Amino acid sequence: MTKNRAKEAAGPGTFDKVLVANRGEIAVRIIQGLREMGLRTVAVYSEPDRTALHALVADEAVLIGPAAASESYLVAERLIEAAHRTGCGAIHPGYGFLSENAAFCRAVEEAGLVFIGPTAESMEIMGDKLSSRRKMMASGVPVVPGTDQAVRDPAVAIGIADGIGYPVLLKASAGGGGKGMRIVRSAGDMASALRQTMGEAGLSFGNDAIFVEKYIEDPKHIEVQVLGDGLGGAIHLFERECSVQRRHQKLIEESPSPSLSPELRARICEAAVQTARAVSYRGAGTVEFILAPDGAFYFLEMNTRLQVEHPITEAVTGVDLVHAQVRIARGEGIGLRQEDLRQRGWALEFRVCAEDPSRNFAPSIGRIDAMNVPLGPGVRLDTGIYEGFEVPIHYDPLLAKLIVWAEDRPRAIARARRALGEFTLHGPTHNLPFHLWALDQPAFRDGTYTTHFVETSFDASDWQPELSEADREALIAAAALFESGRRAGPAGGAQGDGGDSGCHNWRQAARRAMTGHR
Repeated sequence: MTKNRAKEAAGPGTFDKVLVANRGEIAVRIIQGLREMGLRTVAVYSEPDRTALHALVADEAVLIGPAAASESYLVAERLIEAAHRTGCGAIHPGYGFLSENAAFCRAVEEAGLVFIGPTAESMEIMGDKLSSRRKMMASGVPVVPGTDQAVRDPAVAIGIADGIGYPVLLKASAGGGGKGMRIVRSAGDMASALRQTMGEAGLSFGNDAIFVEKYIEDPKHIEVQVLGDGLGGAIHLFERECSVQRRHQKLIEESPSPSLSPELRARICEAAVQTARAVSYRGAGTVEFILAPDGAFYFLEMNTRLQVEHPITEAVTGVDLVHAQVRIARGEGIGLRQEDLRQRGWALEFRVCAEDPSRNFAPSIGRIDAMNVPLGPGVRLDTGIYEGFEVPIHYDPLLAKLIVWAEDRPRAIARARRALGEFTLHGPTHNLPFHLWALDQPAFRDGTYTTHFVETSFDASDWQPELSEADREALIAAAALFESGRRAGPAGGAQGDGGDSGCHNWRQAARRAMTGHR
């Protein structure tokens, strides 16, 4: 179908079929939300994702290339061509990949399709840390003290640091994911740190622009969900606490934040709305803040897309954010009033990743040999995997997200412990035991944890995951099976090599139950 025919079929600002330009759990989540609205869905997949869950649950699925994301999920032309070929009127980018790529947004709209997300102009302003800092300064939103221009001369950087006080943070203007950042604690370290940070930024982002800002020691990471109509109207859906991180990547999130008083919550949420209005934001977005120990907060960045952790906001507000994105993209407006929104109860999200906590959270791959998911009131699982699925090495290690809700934080933590304990996942090494560990740490239980929680509290060298009840039962069953085979003798197959084979099998079963290793 040509782009003109696709646009005529959907009508201006309307559509009945959507291509989801993503993979994994977020693609499945979006497909489910679109289906609830009566919209048909098209998935895209790379060669190793041929049997991925998102490709199986969509109404249609289109192959877009080989394993490398640069040859499949990041090729705008293939995504747009797939949308035209299947008669889609819109594209939902999810998160990651091309979701915050202004050129892709423009290409989608120039092709006669609706982009379910913000405008390219908003992405360009907020996607560059220097331009977003300048915009926030002009709008009156608090920003961390520092520069609003690129710095390349060590002498200039030292002069700035002397003025705002050490330690300072060197940050890549185009950075993200924890790359292109270095802490500098003295003038003597500035030249080498600036050189290294510029080099890393140039290699990672194609842009070596660096700026200097005050480094906030032991902060908390608070973000606010916003919705904008694209015409200057905006509301907030309250905050999320995202301070449990490893290498600047979030692991556990919760809403409300245990760190905010009602007055501080109101001020941070109002600053987020002010941010969205400043760029006439359209759709769902998240404004991120650093919260200092003294209670001061500062604008960090804006994510111009749906966040990984959006489900906890849905849990405490009752608002479906995918539905809201679609309504706004259709030109129907936000459809919600700020005064009608409330936070009800408490929600926690745990990112279930194929990674090994004992090896500095190194990625893991393999087949999902066995999987038993938790159920019950207040338990939600967003997932892109199933039993028998081969987890590829080519993409983000996120497998699923476990979301729990309860009437208050203590009951939410208790429910989370129960749900995590019932979650059985054998195959790739995973971080479910880490989450159980985190729930038992005093700093997490009392809500005082900061962004340094993992690096200061978690010792990978002494990592001994606590077994869940299900895994204890698996170990007992494995031991019983081994003993039965041992008593049966050679006919039972456990003593054919003097018993070593049976013992080895039992040890393998125990190891898998404890760690998720294959």
